[in-house]
Amino acid sequence: MSVVSSNKTIFCEGKQGGLDYRLLDRILDNLPGERPTIVPGGSKFTFSVFARGYFFPDEVGSQKYIVLRDRDFDLKPTQNPQLLELKNAREKVVALLTHRTCVENYLLDANLIDRYWKSKYKEKEDFPTSKWGHGNSPGVQAITTWVQSSAESLKEYQAVRWALGDLLRASAAGVKLRTTWTGGSGKLPSPLTLQKCETEAKDLINKFTEGLTPVTEANFDTSLVKYQQQFDRADFWQNQDYLIWFQGKDLQKMMQKQKPNYISLNDFFDWAITRLDIAQYPDLMELRERIEQL
Repeated sequence: MSVVSSNKTIFCEGKQGGLDYRLLDRILDNLPGERPTIVPGGSKFTFSVFARGYFFPDEVGSQKYIVLRDRDFDLKPTQNPQLLELKNAREKVVALLTHRTCVENYLLDANLIDRYWKSKYKEKEDFPTSKWGHGNSPGVQAITTWVQSSAESLKEYQAVRWALGDLLRASAAGVKLRTTWTGGSGKLPSPLTLQKCETEAKDLINKFTEGLTPVTEANFDTSLVKYQQQFDRADFWQNQDYLIWFQGKDLQKMMQKQKPNYISLNDFFDWAITRLDIAQYPDLMELRERIEQL
């Protein structure tokens, strides 16, 4: 018997109570009609299997569902802040990807950090027993500098990660070598001779390795130079595009490393995820509309 408790389902990464889960909870606030069930599916690499198991014995294709996951380095962001669709020939589940690299990128906003910092300082003033020990906020400009200087320290590493992402997208490296050519276990080839089976197996191997040819040092070097140039442009920093391109978890780590005496960003995220103004982000509003139309 199916465990589905709603006619509409949204799968996300991580665990229940994680940032992805809570972002969806925020997006669903005051949504008219039936409230979908949010189902955390763990790793982004197992959504297809997870969805089939969740809906079993019903077919996935007959369900009303959305898969939302971080974009990471799997697709480049578009110029317009919109959701992207990740399609894979071997995956039956199409995932919607956020415009920004991951959930943390939406929260690393200087104004939001400033609000949190001031609210905790005010709480300390009102309740002297509060354990807050970071004083008052240094101000939006100082926080902006904190975020940007951390991003500047990461720009070479992020260029390397994007260059590696180019190779992965251009190759079949993300596809497992199959152990049969017949479509799956239980479907036997004919004839079952060693010669025929060996020929088919080598054909599979050749097709697999052909897809790996873009994984070369020369192609990596070409991509790396491209991203280095992009991340060196003045407008990239003026427009704060690092909040779209750089991995938010990397940025969070560098920010804490640069200013270890500043606030805990994990504590801030826990506060900020319930206060994020999703109306500022067209892709999140697009997601809300898609959910409403399920």
